[in-house]
This record gives sequence, structure tokens and C-alpha cells, in this order.
Amino acid sequence: MNRVLVLSAGGPAGINFIKALKLGGITAIYGTDSNKYHLILSEKYTLRSFLIPRYNEEGYIDEINKIIDIYKIDFVHAQSDDEVMVLGDNRDKINAKTFLPPNPIIRYCQDKWLTSTNWSNYWPDANAIVLKDWENLFQYLAKLITKWGPLWIRAISGAGGKGSTLCMLPSQGYHWLKYWWSRDSSMEFMVQKYLSGRNIAWQSVWKNGSLLTSQARERVEYIYPNLAPSGITGTPTVQRTLNERKIDRAAVIAVTSVHKKPNGVYSVDLKENENGAPIPTEINCGRFFTTSYFFAYAGKMFNNSILTNMPYVYVMNGLDKFLPYGMNYNVLEKDIYWIRHIDCGKKLTMGNCIDN
Repeated sequence: MNRVLVLSAGGPAGINFIKALKLGGITAIYGTDSNKYHLILSEKYTLRSFLIPRYNEEGYIDEINKIIDIYKIDFVHAQSDDEVMVLGDNRDKINAKTFLPPNPIIRYCQDKWLTSTNWSNYWPDANAIVLKDWENLFQYLAKLITKWGPLWIRAISGAGGKGSTLCMLPSQGYHWLKYWWSRDSSMEFMVQKYLSGRNIAWQSVWKNGSLLTSQARERVEYIYPNLAPSGITGTPTVQRTLNERKIDRAAVIAVTSVHKKPNGVYSVDLKENENGAPIPTEINCGRFFTTSYFFAYAGKMFNNSILTNMPYVYVMNGLDKFLPYGMNYNVLEKDIYWIRHIDCGKKLTMGNCIDN
């Protein structure tokens, strides 16, 4: 029996990861969370869940190892960027297996400016500039708008579209940044050309430089988009599968340009420019997108391929128990829709069923 411990198990991403594992037949799943309310939500899906210190508090690693030793855990997965970072830094102290990229790669991927600067060698539209609280900030934004057109401003680190907004006028960007810096003067921001096309997510699992499985999807509609100036609020309510070679090529370059021999999970965000070219905007390594259960469930319903269940493929390869070979792109057919909303359940359907 494979025993898995999931960190941040009570959030939507953690619960979806657990549901995918159970769909693949892994049932000995334990969870942790540092939020007592989220912990209650995880209890339905785990054999046992435990309240532990936050990732930056004393005793965090000790509590994880205590659970590992008592419940004979084989594998540990972290489903938040902060815990991915700490787990990676302390992997040699963890008494169970992990399946993470090297520590420098994790840190590199969590810096959106570093990755965007690297990708600008392949796609000029990926170029990003760090913004400071300069005296001439207003004038600088005005020059960039003259050069690039509309701008996209966002925080250099963080998830869920943190600190992001579309900037059409220099006054918009200026006051937006001043607001955030009044709350936290240490926050780092960057600016890029605004990419007006489709919002795409590409999820993949790798081992020793080989791509085991991957799938692209379009984020069609976000949850409560009216609550954020950017319209991006962390996770979509409507999404659909895509099957396009241009997306696969761009995503593979995005991954392999930051890590020559990828290991584990790499989740790439891309945005199309005005010409329809997909441009990578960020990469989350070591963790899955929030809706990882979408692909696993769709695979079960439509083609029964284990490669659609990426959390399962990831864990089994991390345990060295399952290794499919070959470059597996687009393990699902296109135009499968996953529609959901808070307290409304979920619906898996084909695009032609929506249109008719």
C-alpha cells in the first residue's frame, strides 16, 4: 500500500489532488494544514488530517516527520508554493520520498521576473521590467505605454494573480502601485506588454528529462471576476481542453529553458499575443494547478487512460513504481469543458453539448 501525505490538504488545490489520487486507486492518504477551518474540509477525503505549524514557524519539519514515522508515510507532496520551497530546502531531513526539482530551480521558477527575462530570449513579448518607487514612475509608465501599448502589472511572486492589473493609462498604474506599496513597501512588481489573447494553462509531469504526460486547457471564465481589476481571481469556473502543437512547443521550451532535466510536475501559464502566439508568463514547479482533478476525472469518463491522472502518475513515478515512456502530449481530446462554481457542484461536458 502506498501511503501519501499531502501538505495544504484543506484548500481547493489540495482536495482536488487527493481526489485524483483516490480515483487512481491510492486510498491511504493523510493530510496536513495550518488553517484549522481548512483542516476540517480535508477530513472528508483523508484517513486522518493534522493541524501543523505554518511553513515558516518552528516545529514545521518536526511535525511532518512525526506523522511520517507514526503512519509509515511513503511519499510527501506540497500543494502550495511556500511549502514546496520549504519541502525542497529540507528534503534531506524528510523521512519519506519527495519528487521535486533541485532547490535552485524551485527558487528560480517562483520568481516571475527571472523566468520572464529568460523567456524573452525566445519570445520578445515575454520581456519584463522591474518597477521601483521612483520619483519618475508616472513618466516611466507613460513611456512604456507609448512603446508597448497597454501594460500588465503584477507582483513578482505569489499566486492567484496577486497584485495584477491591466494598465491603459499611466495614472492607473501609478496609483495601483502606490496603493500596494502603502500596504507593503517590500512588495516587488514588474511590468510587461499586455497580451490580449487566450489565457492558457499547460500541466505536465516529467522524469529525468522525459515528458511523461501533459495537457493544455483554456481558462474561459474566472470565479467572481468582477472582484478583481484584472478579472483574474485565482482559478477558473469554466475551462476547456486544448490540443494544439503551438502550445505544446511553447510550453516545452518554457520548461526546458529553466531546467534542462525536468523532474516532477511543471505547470505553465501562457497568454496569447495579438497574433495568436502563446507566450509563457509563469511556471509553477513542484505543484499542480488547482483543478488537477479535471483531467483525471475526464480521463476516467472519456478514455480511461491513466496518463490523464497526473497526480497519480506523479506520485507513482516519485515512488519509482510507474514509468510510462514516450513524449505524451494532449492525453485528452479537445473541447472537454469543466464547469463549476462555489456551492453549485461541477459538470463535465463536451463543447458540442453546450452549443446545441
